[in-house]
Amino acid sequence: MENTKIDLIRENLGKWRVDGLLITNAANRRWLTGFTGSAGMVLVTPQKAILATDSRYWEQAERQSPDFEIYRSRPTKEDMNNFLTLGGVNRIGFEAKFVSVADFRAFKRLDGFRWRGLATTVEPFRAIKTAEELAKIETAARITDDTVAQFPRLAIPGVTEKAIAWELEKYMRDQGADKPGFDIIVASGGNSALPHHHPDDRQLQRGDIIVVDLGAEVNGYRADLTRTFFLGDSSDGKFQDIFSIVHRAQLAAIDAIRAGVNGKFVDAQAREVIKDAGHGDHFGHGTGHSLGLEIHESPRFSVNSEREIIQAGTVMTVEPGIYLPGYGGVRIEDLVLVTDSGAVYLSHAPKEPFIKI
Repeated sequence: MENTKIDLIRENLGKWRVDGLLITNAANRRWLTGFTGSAGMVLVTPQKAILATDSRYWEQAERQSPDFEIYRSRPTKEDMNNFLTLGGVNRIGFEAKFVSVADFRAFKRLDGFRWRGLATTVEPFRAIKTAEELAKIETAARITDDTVAQFPRLAIPGVTEKAIAWELEKYMRDQGADKPGFDIIVASGGNSALPHHHPDDRQLQRGDIIVVDLGAEVNGYRADLTRTFFLGDSSDGKFQDIFSIVHRAQLAAIDAIRAGVNGKFVDAQAREVIKDAGHGDHFGHGTGHSLGLEIHESPRFSVNSEREIIQAGTVMTVEPGIYLPGYGGVRIEDLVLVTDSGAVYLSHAPKEPFIKI
């Protein structure tokens, strides 16, 4: 674990107007401590950095989080109070987005502590990837590129979406992924107009539009990639027109990316291309998002992201789409690394849509 992460939190305690920070979110906990167990919380104060977890993980926590004092949680009424008392402070900040109302009420019943909900804590620090984090994402992106390259040989009329998704997952794991970073999307025919369709028993047919959205996970870090295919070596002009519009929208957004721009500005570049082509009402989601330990992280490229400044070292997806109910949809997505001078592609899979059969 990098001591600088603990230092970052201590440097911001005054800004947050607290004497200590309680971390309960799993991704934030892992980023800070390196601990991969499913249960635990972290308290950082000016003098203490404590990781609390139960008996299933005591030895694991000691191995993975050597810079933290390990508090051995036990199922007693006094346990939470005992843990917090070790910090030696009483004004404690917590992650307002991740603490339930019931848990907050339980916090307030503890004697001797004052609580302050914080809209964000370590998330802005997580947005800028370290060299080690970037290497993991690059590995995940390479495996993802290799996996989607298998799709044309798997896309045979009569094969179901479910069957193809399973074959893609098996290949991804064989190439070194720990698992998919999210449920693989294979959306064919009219299903391709559903941005987050879950693969079902629909069989592929000649002339289908097929959206494939997938991403490998490697050592906790994820990639994300979407390619749109057409099952056949030619199509009606409608598909080619929509595919061209989405591709141009993506290129416009990527061309606008550089450190210091806001997320709304980048989103607007893609959205304007699609709107000018007459499909503004057919593009409802944001143009992209950051990722890492989670598949959707901040900052984002969206109409609501005017205050989100994109910094160098952030990894972003760029994924505009057009979705026509009853016909189908097209989405093209790549990963890029934000630099001071522009965007560097981390995705390298071909975008050729046509699959000869």
